[in-house]
Amino acid sequence: MFTLSGRTAIVTGGSRGIGYAIGRALAQSGMNVAILSKNEVHAAKAAAKLTEQGYSCRGFACDVSDVNQISSVLKNIFEFYNAIDVLVNCAGILDTLPIEELTEEVWDNVLDTNLKGTFFMTQKVIPYLEKSHAPRIINISSNAGRMGGYENGLAYSASKGGIISLTYAEARRLAPKNITVNCVAPGTIESDMSQTYDQDAHERLLSRFPLGRLGTPEEVAAAVCYFASEEAAFTTGAVLDVNGGLFMG
Repeated sequence: MFTLSGRTAIVTGGSRGIGYAIGRALAQSGMNVAILSKNEVHAAKAAAKLTEQGYSCRGFACDVSDVNQISSVLKNIFEFYNAIDVLVNCAGILDTLPIEELTEEVWDNVLDTNLKGTFFMTQKVIPYLEKSHAPRIINISSNAGRMGGYENGLAYSASKGGIISLTYAEARRLAPKNITVNCVAPGTIESDMSQTYDQDAHERLLSRFPLGRLGTPEEVAAAVCYFASEEAAFTTGAVLDVNGGLFMG
């Protein structure tokens, strides 16, 4: 349905959970996929799993909160694939601390990865995307960025709200370069991240979803595939809510 094959995508935070599902869906659609993880072993293992299934995939170590590492890994990816067409900013850290217990250290760690990392990955990839005939940037936010969330901490909400604002601003700035920038804002998804909630928090969250269930990583990946496709050329500055009806607006 969507034209994706023959192009190269980068997925940050791609070694597990939503990021891995995104990488797998893009690879299944015929893309070359560079999986980025802070942990080199995790990146290599995730890439190896997809390679064993016959897909074109390679793992790269990168801490997206370190701008120097970003510049280096992008150079390496471009040299390996001779192209970068799609960037998916999925790397993220969850915090669940009450407002009274949130520390400066946790705040900085969450914002550095979730928001700073998203911005500088975007900034540094622009020269490579300008060489593509169908350049795309997809940011992964959260329902918490839409309405504050219910069980997550404030650093997480602030970072995900910032990602939505970045999406709007980047879409305007990069439109003259024909680079589209869009955002997927998932509700709570069955993943490694959601498993950090205790049982009571999990049940409270579940009770709030009009559709009566949590989402799956594959449902988020499907939304990313649309934004990454050649058919999405006239869509930019959009936020797609994949949240079971939790936020409607």
